[in-house]
Amino acid sequence: MARRSRVFCATGLYHVIFRGVNHCQLFEEDEDFEKLLDLIGRAKVELGMEIYAYCLMSNHAHFLLRERTQADLVTAMRRTLGPYATWFNKKYERSGALITNRYKSEPVTDDGYLLTVVRYIHSNPIEAGITTDHARYRWSSYRDYTTGQSSLTDTDFVLSMFGPDPSDAISRFVEFHRGDCSDDIVNLPRSTKRKPDEQIRIVLASTHDGLVPAAVNGLLKTKRDAILGFLRAQGFSTRQIERVTGIPRGIVSKCQPVTTPHPG
Repeated sequence: MARRSRVFCATGLYHVIFRGVNHCQLFEEDEDFEKLLDLIGRAKVELGMEIYAYCLMSNHAHFLLRERTQADLVTAMRRTLGPYATWFNKKYERSGALITNRYKSEPVTDDGYLLTVVRYIHSNPIEAGITTDHARYRWSSYRDYTTGQSSLTDTDFVLSMFGPDPSDAISRFVEFHRGDCSDDIVNLPRSTKRKPDEQIRIVLASTHDGLVPAAVNGLLKTKRDAILGFLRAQGFSTRQIERVTGIPRGIVSKCQPVTTPHPG
């Protein structure tokens, strides 16, 4: 049977899943988990990708990532899975395929589904009966969100969907993970129900003397950042602000929320 062609997604977001052939173990000890994370971390940096969530289980793994350009995902998986299989086989004096057929990449088309996938990925160890606490499982990105101690996981984007205040966003993130993975999207935290993009234009025009979004990037850095922080404080997501102003969300996410239109 021919392989199904990969489905491309306009958001660049994909839930990637790969499994051990015939359900074999992909990881035998800590060094193995660390090796795979190191490989995908290198691919992430080289390709400029973002990783929003991951979970490594004994015989399969999940990643939620965003590719910068189409086909970056293919390159990242090639640079990760092939070298890992070769390294694993050599280490354990094993031969033959390690990973079954081809990894799956499921498009993630909207913010609500993205959050559902994040929670699903982090809940794998709980569903498998390995632990009853997300934070106790070492090989997932959950603790990256609660401790902020990771160079692999890009946490700002997802946390911004839970609100502009970092500590409150983490609390909402933790509470969200206590929900059932089968919950309908209507049960997401209130802060994740985003305002329409057009509202950014209205807010800017009314609070900054008719300023249009396209002009924000041309302002002095201090004023630009103050305006971006103000928009974050109004409840707009970094993704929305990026989309409307054209300013990369990596810059937007570093601007601390401020509640006054013209901070002194």
